[in-house]
Amino acid sequence: MYKPLKKEIVSVLVLNQANVLTRVVSLFGRRGFNIDSLTVSATNDPALSRITIVFSATEQSMQQIITQTEKLEVVKSIYILNRENSLYRELLLLKVNATPEELSTIKDIVDVYRGKIVDLSTDSMIIELTGTPEKIDGFMDVIKDYDISEVCRTGITGIESKVVKNKNDYL
Repeated sequence: MYKPLKKEIVSVLVLNQANVLTRVVSLFGRRGFNIDSLTVSATNDPALSRITIVFSATEQSMQQIITQTEKLEVVKSIYILNRENSLYRELLLLKVNATPEELSTIKDIVDVYRGKIVDLSTDSMIIELTGTPEKIDGFMDVIKDYDISEVCRTGITGIESKVVKNKNDYL
């Protein structure tokens, strides 16, 4: 029987030590999960780091991977970022080759998406855009007709306004 996959964003607070990222990510890999996006960042506590993982799973496999991740001694807390109570952001850096005639049109597109042109030369520009993954995807769809030479996306990072304390609250 087919069980639908659901894309989830999980936030994991871990000890800020060597090899912690490898331990967490390898657990996902050993269990057969493909990670769509992965970001790691410092927190306000120098002893902790935050790992944000985006992946798809069934409800049952989601519960299993969270329970297994929680058991790692380097993990302090783990919770699913609820889409209704969370804020997600991603950073895009995009290099576009452009003729002088195209520069104005591309600038107008960048302005609509509230991006910034952070570097400009006679034949190219580098654009910086921050926003939700959907905003970044929309921008990429609009700009695809231009000569894109490089794309760099950070992956999703997020924060929830209400931290889940009880393991059963996030399933």
